[in-house]
Amino acid sequence: MATRLRTAPTKSALLNLRKQVRFLEDGHSLLERKRELLTRLVYQHIKQYQDKKKTAHDALRLAYRWLAIAQLRMGDRSIARATLGAAPSVSMKVLPRRSLGVQYPSIEASVVAPKPVGLLGTDPSFDEARRAFATASVHLAELAAVEMALYRLISEQRKAQKRVNALKYNIIPSYRKVIKQIAEALEEEERGTLFQIKRLRDKAQRKQPAG
Repeated sequence: MATRLRTAPTKSALLNLRKQVRFLEDGHSLLERKRELLTRLVYQHIKQYQDKKKTAHDALRLAYRWLAIAQLRMGDRSIARATLGAAPSVSMKVLPRRSLGVQYPSIEASVVAPKPVGLLGTDPSFDEARRAFATASVHLAELAAVEMALYRLISEQRKAQKRVNALKYNIIPSYRKVIKQIAEALEEEERGTLFQIKRLRDKAQRKQPAG
């Protein structure tokens, strides 16, 4: 529903409204540009998300394959004892990032070379499983960061789209409608004034004595 603007039909009000419309049109152009850039970023992150998701899925599948081999060779109890002495295999840091006013996390993650657990009875497959799960953790962290960025960019893109539509289809047309009404009222007032001036002039001419 269009917004109704109540403004006195004066020349100053007309000039002021025209300035406001130009300001709103400039704002609409900037918002439209921002929306286009956000849309481009969204599509870029969708491609990244799809690639990261596939990479993480493949890494997890490999990690569980090595875990299954370690379970067959060592047994669950030996694996549980070995993991108690295992050091962290992933280094991870979360950093803030900002694009077009949208802030989202950025992940810096890497695999730390696993140290030997120093226990008898461990199989090489156990170290392979540790390394594979560390690699999968890095890919999952990167996937989570891309997913969060994608969610926030889509949210901001939708907000920008709503503002663009509000300006284009509601606010600016409402201002233009009022400008038209004021301009027509001023023209009508001017015609009325000219008509009154003409009547007064004709009346004055009729009162003048004949020469």
